[in-house]
Amino acid sequence: MSTQSEAHTMKHHKRPMAGYEARTFLWRVSADGKVATITLNRPERKNPLTFDSYAELRDLFRALVYATDIKVVVVTGAGGNFCSGGDVHEIIGPLTRMSMPELLDFTRMTGDLVKAMRACPQPIVAAVDGVCAGAGAMVALASDLRLGTPATRTAFLFTRVGLAGADMGACTLLPRMIGQGRASELLYTGRAMTAQEGADWGFFNSLHEPGELQQAAQALAAQLAAGPTFAHGVTKKLLHQEWNMGVDEAIEAEAEAQAICMQTRDFRRAYEAFVAKRKPVFEGD
Repeated sequence: MSTQSEAHTMKHHKRPMAGYEARTFLWRVSADGKVATITLNRPERKNPLTFDSYAELRDLFRALVYATDIKVVVVTGAGGNFCSGGDVHEIIGPLTRMSMPELLDFTRMTGDLVKAMRACPQPIVAAVDGVCAGAGAMVALASDLRLGTPATRTAFLFTRVGLAGADMGACTLLPRMIGQGRASELLYTGRAMTAQEGADWGFFNSLHEPGELQQAAQALAAQLAAGPTFAHGVTKKLLHQEWNMGVDEAIEAEAEAQAICMQTRDFRRAYEAFVAKRKPVFEGD
């Protein structure tokens, strides 16, 4: 196959995602087409997840790998809460009646959502107000950046329903975010981490008043989308992969990654803008 036809085939894999029609949540894209906002939208129940919304979120984040337009994703919840976790009536109840193979299918699917979030190249900004619990706390944790409000309460409450704190990657992701001792406390007790604790411990990047949260998240997302987005994807990939590397391996991986980034037009644009004493306009290629 010629290089030209390979490139042509690759283009067929990629497609714009702005027109995506969500079934189980809201999907909105900014005017410039670069920032997509996912809003969990069952406010009367504090936005719980269902079997269908888990699966749709997993498939959407997998598809974002091939998006030609979306550069950053914001995840948030409607009605002053982020997400109350798996729906008690639509998920917890049915789980008590399932066989082991069915249960494993479910737990693997929920874990696949986290894998898909970590594997998509777009930075994910979680805008978290009010209740952020169980699987909802894991969605926030699997995001790249988290903004909260003073009212945010984040609880990894699996133990409250008689389950292990080991859920969707919690035992690896949470200690790396806030430290082993703090993570152990939250996962054993199921208690809510206050917003101030979350900010002090590095879980939240910043706290905002509830009325200003969405604006702050969109401003941060727009800032990221205006950056060198191909390079952002490399940063995200290396942040994820280097957890399993020794220092020498990590330095080599970064040397290779940075050499690739030095081949981008954005690198040249930054240099030319610096020489001309103007701000670079990145295009993500």
